[in-house]
Amino acid sequence: MADEENSPELNPEKITPEQNDVHADRAKPTTKMSLLQWMEITVSEPEKRTNASMKMQDTYIVYLIETRVTDENMKGYSDGATSLWRRYSEFELLKNYLETTYPTIIIPPLPEKKATYTWQNAPTDKFDPEFIERRRAALEVFLLRIASHTILSTDKIFMGFMQQDSGWKDAVYSTDFQSKAESKLKAISASFRLRKPDRRFEEVKNYANELQTNISNILKYRARMADKLYAIHKVHGNYARVFGEWSCIEKDMSEPLQSAGHYMDVLASSIDPMLEEEEHFADQLKEYLAFSDSLRSVCRKYECVQYDLERADDNLSAKAKERDLLVQGKSPGTFSLSGVKSKLFGSDTPEQRELKIKQLEEQIKQAEIELKQATQETQLHVQSALKDIERFKRQKTKDLQEIFTNYAIMQIKQCKKGIAIWTSAKDCFVKM
Repeated sequence: MADEENSPELNPEKITPEQNDVHADRAKPTTKMSLLQWMEITVSEPEKRTNASMKMQDTYIVYLIETRVTDENMKGYSDGATSLWRRYSEFELLKNYLETTYPTIIIPPLPEKKATYTWQNAPTDKFDPEFIERRRAALEVFLLRIASHTILSTDKIFMGFMQQDSGWKDAVYSTDFQSKAESKLKAISASFRLRKPDRRFEEVKNYANELQTNISNILKYRARMADKLYAIHKVHGNYARVFGEWSCIEKDMSEPLQSAGHYMDVLASSIDPMLEEEEHFADQLKEYLAFSDSLRSVCRKYECVQYDLERADDNLSAKAKERDLLVQGKSPGTFSLSGVKSKLFGSDTPEQRELKIKQLEEQIKQAEIELKQATQETQLHVQSALKDIERFKRQKTKDLQEIFTNYAIMQIKQCKKGIAIWTSAKDCFVKM
């Protein structure tokens, strides 16, 4: 994901090498180098494949990933150009790896598996060519987002995803990233049991929920409006049919009526390319709908780190309290086997008490080390996460400004086209 200065364009159409040069220029960070400064990345040529076995048949889509080194000074990166095929499931594996390996970074989301918020209420085929093309474009944006991030773009697994044709999955699993992932149970426990949650992350969580709600509503309203516009425009096809039939019985008005019918046909058919273009803008908004999950994921990871810190603090406090009680000649108040034995068989001897105190002193030293380490890790985690959240905010503002501006421009063009058609129809009626 790119910051304000290095965000790739959110154009879901296929990005040409010339456009990718523009991406690279815009992706230049102010302090560190990102991959897009010296490499072009494209996802193209989606292809349907089938693996047949004795029991079942697996049909899937693969995408061609091509890279080209544009800076001859960057040596050791496949000496120029590479190309290989990847399935969607491999994109998912890459994303899961990055989420676990970089818990403080907002990982770019993948496109949806099934089309939602479509303007036609019809079942969507996941092998529909138009849907596959839109997914291809979104997968390219996914890679460009990562490649424009100064940290993610340097990851060897990410580079291998684009250039290592065989053995890439083995390389991913050899990192043992799955064992580092926080369990869902721990994440839920941390969320509800934190005593001192950071207010800033609570605000980010609330914002993520509001962002998801607002974009969902926009997409729903857009789909409803698109359905209505589609129906209205297609009704004009009936005008065309009526004018055509009418022209057959009106000799003096035949030509103007036929011409007017033609323009009604043009108006009726103009809605199809417009709504197809609208779908591209909807896909761009869907990316930010999914970004809300990425934001919440970073917050959950913070909660797990904070939860570990508070548990380390509790452990140190418990050990210190137990030590103080022993120094005062009292038994710990918590239930323990040693406490039961003490009540049944009498208190410890001074030598036994001193030994326990000494053992607790060692445990307290270790607990202090663990608490210090947990504190440092939490501080670094918070600092890194908040920095990336700020970067995301700059990117989000820039991207949404671009999306809504281009959407307004598209609507203006469509309105002007409609005015031109109706003006031509008016001229036909004037000639009657």
